[in-house]
Amino acid sequence: MRKRRHQSAADQALAPILTATIESLDQEGRGVTHVDGKTIFIDGALPTEKVTFRSHRIKSSFEVANVVEVLKQSNQRVTPKCPHFGLCGGCKLQHLDFAAQVANKQRLLESDLKHIGKVKPDNMLPPIYGPTWGYRHKARLSVKYVDKKQRVLVGFNEKATRYVADMNSCEVLVPAVSALIAPLQAMIVQLTIRDKLPQIELAVGEANLAGGLPVIVLILRIMGELTQPDEALLAAFADEYAVQIWTQTKGPDTIKPYYPLATSTQALPALNYSLPEFDLTYPFKPNEFTQVNPQINQVMIRRAMQLLAPQSHEKIADFFCGIGNFSLPIARSGSQVLGLEGLANLVDRANESALLNGMSNAQFGVADLFKMTSAALTELGRFDKWLVDPPRDGAFELIKSLDASNSPQRIVYVSCNPATLARDAGVLVNEKGYVLKAAGVINMFPHTAHVESIACFDLA
Repeated sequence: MRKRRHQSAADQALAPILTATIESLDQEGRGVTHVDGKTIFIDGALPTEKVTFRSHRIKSSFEVANVVEVLKQSNQRVTPKCPHFGLCGGCKLQHLDFAAQVANKQRLLESDLKHIGKVKPDNMLPPIYGPTWGYRHKARLSVKYVDKKQRVLVGFNEKATRYVADMNSCEVLVPAVSALIAPLQAMIVQLTIRDKLPQIELAVGEANLAGGLPVIVLILRIMGELTQPDEALLAAFADEYAVQIWTQTKGPDTIKPYYPLATSTQALPALNYSLPEFDLTYPFKPNEFTQVNPQINQVMIRRAMQLLAPQSHEKIADFFCGIGNFSLPIARSGSQVLGLEGLANLVDRANESALLNGMSNAQFGVADLFKMTSAALTELGRFDKWLVDPPRDGAFELIKSLDASNSPQRIVYVSCNPATLARDAGVLVNEKGYVLKAAGVINMFPHTAHVESIACFDLA
């Protein structure tokens, strides 16, 4: 048996090549096996495969490794579409058949509910999935000037490093944005501040006119002063590729349009997305949170509305409401809706959308839901139902604050982290008197290990 507990970094680099059969996938899309009773996480390996591997991170209770060679392939292994797969850290599951990706995410959700929450849903919902490529409408790309090569890299970070991947396209980005990567590299290398531009955040909105081009905004994180030649290069790029360039010089409050600028006679095309089923349009700023996959967002909202079943006589709370993504569809039913969110700028945008869509029965406010108490929750009044859509940390304090005076009859919980959903489900079912009626996955991020899910709880 190998003794590795006290190996140095140099020793780890010389770790032996070993052989194992893969048992399952973990939450990060890595193959899981056990060697001498120790758990090994192997990047690039799939269940049932026999592989050789070399560990690069060695701890007393586990190791992290990379595949050296696949000796026996899974019948679910496919050829990755992206030429940068394996180097770029953006997608980890392109080598796994798409249907198998979705099935694995469903198994992970079921496992977390069982082992973390000690709960089992009455019904597993069919998974929600949609376009597998070109779906991503928002992203944050890293930028790096490589002095020795006199070139600029623009892309996602390499897998498990801070280095920027050498890439010239991305299969999951909207095609019009993927096509900008190489031109951005060629333009930025000509800037005098090419070494002071570490990041580009991008957002894509729907076309403002029928048959028109989508609105594309690039936020350039700039850490230096632009010269006149720099300004001319940026303007020419924006004109040639029909994009808006915004800049950020310090914190988020410094984000502003740079080129082109609105005039007294012509406004800039605004970012927005729509929910045709509910006759809703949402304006948003490029740095504000919206779902990266608008097609799946539409189906997710339809599923949430089916589970919530809002009625015109009901009062419904939307916690972690963001810009009102769920609030306004709920309000279309005639329900009275209160949306609460921790970020004031998102509340402002929710109010703007409510006004734009003529919704007087949706109200929004700012609240730190991570510090919720039973008394504060009761002060909000009694709600018939809740919609909860928290960030990865979940809604633990909110859920713990439930008592006989403030418990709604139904809670629909949308989650971007199955582990915290499972934890909160355990509290709801085992402590607060709820029944987990249904749960299922939403494949918001195809080819990644990210698991979005939805669950419905009824008060027993």
